[in-house]
Amino acid sequence: MYKSKSAIAVIPARGGSKGLPGKNIRPICGRPLIAWSVLRAAESKLIDCICVTTDDPAIADAAREVGVDVPFLRPAELATDTSPTIAAVEHALDFYVKKQNRAFDYVVLLEPTSPLRHPGDIDAMLTRLIDAAAAYDAIVSIGEVAEHPAIVKRKVQDKIEPYCAELKTTTRRQDNPPAYFPYGVAYMVKTETLLRERSFYPARAPFFEIRRYQTYEIDDIYDFLCVEAVMKHEWGIA
Repeated sequence: MYKSKSAIAVIPARGGSKGLPGKNIRPICGRPLIAWSVLRAAESKLIDCICVTTDDPAIADAAREVGVDVPFLRPAELATDTSPTIAAVEHALDFYVKKQNRAFDYVVLLEPTSPLRHPGDIDAMLTRLIDAAAAYDAIVSIGEVAEHPAIVKRKVQDKIEPYCAELKTTTRRQDNPPAYFPYGVAYMVKTETLLRERSFYPARAPFFEIRRYQTYEIDDIYDFLCVEAVMKHEWGIA
């Protein structure tokens, strides 16, 4: 809790990954992938509750092994390829209100496929958001992308053309103003705003810029191998 405001960290981890089957419990640097998000949330001095929402008993067990209670399994209809994350978060919030009589002022979404959180990132973001609560409703982690939109191409029949034709064509990334992408290190939002707008990107949302090494997200085995190498390099994990 910070300034009398409570926060819940929600970690969504369904079991039906197709890009990398079983990725949330796949061992990475000695722990299941899901564990790294749980442990970063547990390090926070401001988060009051950690919720792993999953439909998979194996993921629930992996979360419990690192000290998080998993009081429910997510319904199957909220864990399909097309199920929006917001629906899983709403389900989790509803559970805590109805089953435990607990409500939270802020929701912190931590995607397990973005495990490269720097120590202190979560509390730095949440502190900034709560301190500026009169001006902002959310905060989003962003990182600079290497593949600038001015350089990116698309296929048109047997040819290529600029993906964003309205941008000036360049050949070097440094010739363009930086472009950013919202990576899953953390999304934080006032609960009332989230439930009203059903979005982690409300209009009043500043950014938190992450480090270059944190911009990897795990969707397939190649991402997984890259993230594991980064963990070993940045965190000194053997």
